[in-house]
Amino acid sequence: MSNIATTGLAAAQGSDDEIRDILTRYRRVALVGASAKPERPSHGVMGFLLRHGFAVTPVNPGLPGQAIHGQTVVATLDEAAPLEIVDIFRASEHVGPVVADAIRLGAKVIWMQLGVVDREAAAAARAAGLAVVMDRCPAIEWPRLGLKRPEAG
Repeated sequence: MSNIATTGLAAAQGSDDEIRDILTRYRRVALVGASAKPERPSHGVMGFLLRHGFAVTPVNPGLPGQAIHGQTVVATLDEAAPLEIVDIFRASEHVGPVVADAIRLGAKVIWMQLGVVDREAAAAARAAGLAVVMDRCPAIEWPRLGLKRPEAG
């Protein structure tokens, strides 16, 4: 599914220009499905985002109050608000409720990680005015697009 040459899915995933805009415009990320285990992809991506100037709030109802990469874990998206990017590390069948919460809380972007695709949730998010990226990883897209960390200001 991650073959971006597939016309329908490529459009659903987000264009290079759209991804570039998202990664350079927004700085706040709620990372849903954050893990304290270093071998988990969410752990590595969170570290990448922090190193590249993003403010990341890890969200995991099983780890509230713990710290991942020095950031306090919260149990719900409500506790992570205000929201810009909601980065989802959950199985596709669990995305719908996360997207519904993100819409309710005024998020700007839904980002579904590699292997995470929910077209119905994506359509709902787009209908509510959110940008949507599916089946992509910011830690891959950032260097692929040649992005640079913003200057401190």
